Amino acid sequence: MSDISLAAVVRTAAQRLADVGVPDPLVDAELLAAHVLGRRRGEVQAAIVRGDGIDDAAASALDAAVVRRAAREPLQHITGTAPFRHLELAVGPGVFVPRPETETVVQYAIDALVNSGEPAPIGIDLGTGSGAIALAMATEVPHARIFAAELSEDAHAWASRNVEGVDNLTLVLSDLRDAFPELDGTASVVISNPPYVPDAAIPRDPEVRLFDPAMALYGGEDGLDIVRVLSGRALRLLRPGGLLVIEHGELQGGSIREILTVDGWRATATHRDLTLRDRATTAIRP
Repeated sequence: MSDISLAAVVRTAAQRLADVGVPDPLVDAELLAAHVLGRRRGEVQAAIVRGDGIDDAAASALDAAVVRRAAREPLQHITGTAPFRHLELAVGPGVFVPRPETETVVQYAIDALVNSGEPAPIGIDLGTGSGAIALAMATEVPHARIFAAELSEDAHAWASRNVEGVDNLTLVLSDLRDAFPELDGTASVVISNPPYVPDAAIPRDPEVRLFDPAMALYGGEDGLDIVRVLSGRALRLLRPGGLLVIEHGELQGGSIREILTVDGWRATATHRDLTLRDRATTAIRP
């Protein structure tokens, strides 16, 4: 058995991360240890309680991972995976890391597909990134037909890896402005987490500012350029009564409802996430 205490190594790693301002440093230290050791986080916690050791090679690998995290490289880039609902997605440089708040946004689309009454309802994810939203719809509503479009070649490569083998999901490399013309007037749901950060609003977190792709973040002067495009494209894709779901920043709900209302959408509504911040706006196709 190694003389190096796993508890001491993880504790030191957590302190190093705390010293540079990493949020939740102990969580990240435990997750990095789990990644290096090929275990789940709970197994690492149990090993710490038991007083287990860690061998020199694993300790060295953990140290290297901590150095990367201390430089504010996203945890998910280091481990190569990101959890999303029941999924574990492959992620890395060139693709937006899916956020926990999006897990609640996709529920609106899933509920609409489940309740559509159609034998094979169509759901469309525009700007799919890693494929998180599309995969959640496809796997949680297996009788649905899901279509996803991504413009970035880098992100499309990650999404391709994630959706491989999912028979009811079609992924294309395409601009959302003209994606899936063959589906016009047939979709039950169109959902998107578009870039919505105003060009002049530089994100505070280094993980976002330095590592998330700019194409996935910035949406023009007011952050809503892609939302305007999305409104028009979704009007054509959806059948009458179909649902549009848009994720956005906490201060953008009112402006998005105004855009959608002017474009002719009905029943526009903005919804809060679990932190009680405005997070998504929905509307019904007339």
